[in-house]
Amino acid sequence: MSTFVTYYTNMLQAIITSKTRLRLLVKFFINVANTGYLRGLATEMQENTNAIRKELNHLSDSGFIIREELDSKIIYRANAAHPFFEILQQMVRKYVGIDDIVERIFERIGAVSKVYLIGDYAKGLDTGLIEIVVVGDNLDQQYLNQIATKISKEIEKTVVLSVSRSLVTNGLLIFEA
Repeated sequence: MSTFVTYYTNMLQAIITSKTRLRLLVKFFINVANTGYLRGLATEMQENTNAIRKELNHLSDSGFIIREELDSKIIYRANAAHPFFEILQQMVRKYVGIDDIVERIFERIGAVSKVYLIGDYAKGLDTGLIEIVVVGDNLDQQYLNQIATKISKEIEKTVVLSVSRSLVTNGLLIFEA
């Protein structure tokens, strides 16, 4: 793991000591479209409902997430209007390692038009598998494979980078030229 990524991961874990709270922040702040309800989040994160409820209450009381009733369920989502929303989103992306991946892609890849996060992390699931699709012309897949291996070792997560020439519709757009 690179010194910066190790430092940042340790720093965020020192600030946010609850692993459940950290997982909820990843869920809601990696992609503002992500939502969840108590039992669904408990199942998804393999945690008991009381631990999830406690952290959801802390986050909603502080205004970081919004509680809404929909069809007799309480649905939670990130509060994009919160003054710290963008800062928290940047912190989560650095914690996951997405910023480092995107930066490395542009070092010498070719004509990148878009970069999408797909799979578990786009859904807010901190599973350790980061899947990214790079859209553009004449992109170097061999280089992507090399940096995926390096980044995987540095951030201690599995990174899969793939190339596409066309628009990806089922992912989270994280860069557009």
